Parts: sequence; C-alpha cells; structure tokens
Amino acid sequence: MGQKKDITIYSCSIRIFLFLLLLTACSKREAKDRVDALPEIFPDYIGVTIPQNICPLNFGIQGAEHMRVIVNNENGMSLDVSGTDHIEFPLKTWHNLLKSAPLGKRGVGQLNVTVSAWTEKYPEGVTYKSFPINIASDDIDSWIAYRLLPPGYEGWNRMGIYQRDITSFYVEPIIENSQNNWGCVNCHSFANYNPKDFTFHARGKNGGTIVMRDGKMKKVDIKAMSNGRHGSYNIWHPSKRYIAFSSNSTHQSFYGQSKDKIEVYDLWSDLIVYDIDNEKVLQDERFTDTLNLEMFPSFSPDGKWLYFSTAHPVNMPMENEKLHYSIVRVPFDEETGKLGAVDTVYSSYERGGTAMMPRITPDGRYMLFSLSDGGAFNLYHTESDLQMMDLLTRELLPTDILNSPSSESYHAWSSNGRWMMYMTKRFDGRYSRLMLAYWDGTKFHKPFLLPQQNPEDNTLLMMAYNIPEFIKAPVVVSKDELAEFFKQ
Repeated sequence: MGQKKDITIYSCSIRIFLFLLLLTACSKREAKDRVDALPEIFPDYIGVTIPQNICPLNFGIQGAEHMRVIVNNENGMSLDVSGTDHIEFPLKTWHNLLKSAPLGKRGVGQLNVTVSAWTEKYPEGVTYKSFPINIASDDIDSWIAYRLLPPGYEGWNRMGIYQRDITSFYVEPIIENSQNNWGCVNCHSFANYNPKDFTFHARGKNGGTIVMRDGKMKKVDIKAMSNGRHGSYNIWHPSKRYIAFSSNSTHQSFYGQSKDKIEVYDLWSDLIVYDIDNEKVLQDERFTDTLNLEMFPSFSPDGKWLYFSTAHPVNMPMENEKLHYSIVRVPFDEETGKLGAVDTVYSSYERGGTAMMPRITPDGRYMLFSLSDGGAFNLYHTESDLQMMDLLTRELLPTDILNSPSSESYHAWSSNGRWMMYMTKRFDGRYSRLMLAYWDGTKFHKPFLLPQQNPEDNTLLMMAYNIPEFIKAPVVVSKDELAEFFKQ
C-alpha cells in the first residue's frame, strides 16, 4: 500500500509541476520600463497605410531577446503576440482584426500597436510609445508577379518569374530558367491584370516570345516578323489584340570610380507593335530609324494613346551623362494599329533629367514615371526618383514620401488605381525590394515594404526583385507545354 501511495503522490506532483510549467509558458511577460520613444522596428511599418486584405505586417527589433506586441483596433478587438527578435502574427486572426476595424468618413480606420522588447540595454524589458497603422477601405489586387534574379553584374545562371498571394505569404514560380535551357526570362506583362493574358520573353537556345491569350499559349518569333527586331519591354493594349514592344540592343559597362556600379545602355532601340489577330508586326518608320531611341512603351487605360520614352542617341557609354530621354505619346488607332502625331508629355530639354517608364493611372488622369540625371536604365542610377504628373495640367505633384537617397524605379498601378508598387534599393544599395504605397486620389501615403513571413527575408534574400506587376489571380501554365516550346 505504501508503494502505491508513494506512486500516486509522485504522479500528482508531476501533473502539478507540468501545469505550473504550462501556466508559466502561457503567461505574457511584462516589461519593467517604459519610454516615450517609438521602437526601431524593421521593416518600418510605423504610420503606414495598408489595405484591409494585406497579409500580416510581421516585424522585428535587432538584438532583441524577446518581443511582445499588442495590436488593437477601434472596435475593441485585440491581438497579443510574442516572439524572440521578431514577431509573426497569425494569418486568420490578423485578417479578422483588419476586417473588423471600423472605418471613418474618409474610408480609413486605424490599428494601435504597442511594442515591448527585452534587449541588452533593457534586460527586464521596455515598453515603447504606441504607434498607428492606418487601414484603407480600398482593397489591393491579391496577387503580384515579379522576377527574381541576382544583380545583373553577378550572373544570369539562376532566375525566374514568380507570383505571390499578398494576402498571405504563398509564393510559386511561373517559370524558372531551368525550364528554358538556362536562358534569361524577362519582360513579362499582363492585359487588364488578367493572368490568362500574359507574355514574357525567353532568351538563349530555342528562345522566343511566349504569348498566352485567353489561357492558350504559343511561342512567337517576333524577330522573324520584324527584320531582326526582337521583342523586349512590352505592354498589352486593353483590347488584347496588340502588344507594343521596344526592341533593344542592350549592353553593360562597369565603373572604376562612381556612386553607381554599372551602366546599362542601348546602342539602338526601336518601337514595334505585334498584331496578335493577324500574326504580324506593325512598324512605323519614325520609330524604327536610327535618329532616335525608343523605350518602355505604355498604353493608356482607354487604349487611345501609346506612351514611350525617346532620346537622341549619343556616343555610349562615354557620353552617358548627355543621354536624356523625354516621354511622348502618340494616338493609337485600334482598328488599324497605326500611330498618330507625336505629343511631348515630359521634355527632358526643358525640364532636365531622363524620364523613363511612363505608367498611367487606371482613370487616365495621372502619369507616374522615374527620373534620373541621365542615361537609360534608372534602376542603376542612385539618384533615380519617382515623379507624378497631372496629365491635364502637365504639372508635377509631390512624391518625396516615395523616394530615398537610393534608386526608385519599375512601378505599377493596382487595378483600382489606389495602390502603387515599385522597386527600391534604399536598404543596401544593391538588392531591389518591393514597396507598396496608397494613393488616395490626391496624394501618396507613407509606403511600406512588402511583408514577409520572417522579416529577415527582406535582408537575407540574395536575389533582387524586378518588373513587379499586379494581377487579379494566379497564372496557370503547363510545365509540359513550356518544355515543348523550348525543345523546338
């Protein structure tokens, strides 16, 4: 009996110990100190404006041993999450928190975020000043597509075009260059944000331009149809009948002493239009001669105008600082594919700099573009900034909130025109990352870095983002069909 009693007491003690251990583990740590200062979090999500359907804004504090974050909305719902040097919000609870937040008269709600951290300076914990995250009622397109590759001067042996659900952290490849004989895959675009109307170019052995319309793919030899001009940077016409291309002879030079590591430039570049219905390339002698360089075409949302950058050629790369692109537009006839008279929208001779990649808001009112001191590819220019023009007045609007001392470029509008995505090198000067910014119709709000499940992925990923585009749903492609294209 004594042995049985001892075993029972021992078993009870174990259960009590485990209960106390579980209770201790589940209890939240309380910070001893409090400071009237904002926490130094990465990414910086303090005061940003986000859509209701975005994935969790996970963040961290460098050197933290423990973190605790409490998020409240104005409807009384709360989220209390702990972690080590970073926190990861549960996906479902995060979305419930955003969707239940009440919106004000201007369609904007707010989260209140309080961060506590245990660090070497504050071993017993410190609670920082709370900060807001604003919530806009305008949703964002749930998917984005982009290219991942090493910086151009490091190598082309591994790259791909990927798509991500930005309401979560799910990522999958559309195509990787292991599927096309390790050639470059680039210059992807979509018609009307539709993943079933998609094109990209594959270089190298058995390469070509892949065009998917209404979900059906074919490989097109643009070069054979256009007297040796292949298709590079492209944009779909809203009718889905045409794709405008610039055809570029692109080269690289490296600097011995410069704030920029590399100069990418064209020896020649032309503008062509592919007529999908008639399977032919349309060419206008004004834009295929040697008198000018043409680059980065972009249709207006109503399809009536074709915008592009153009410059007089100089002796490249020695006279790179003398190369200045202007932005022009020409009327586009949807019935014939013919181009009309040139209208200069941004004159580099009058306003200075080199203006690239015009992108028109879905309502047709504004034009966003990148501007640097000179040259062709603003991505490689530290001074490159985003600029916004009112197409009615031709006046430039304030965009300082988007820019940094490093390069900003490659921008795209969401389908509702309320969100803009762009590339920045502000974090290390080498690897471009994706930023998202809210446009309320009159001004931009503080941009935020594309959230990752582990925020360290924003710094540890040794690949650069390139050519980001919004899409309304994921692209579905057949790997077997792609493989057949590149065997031919």
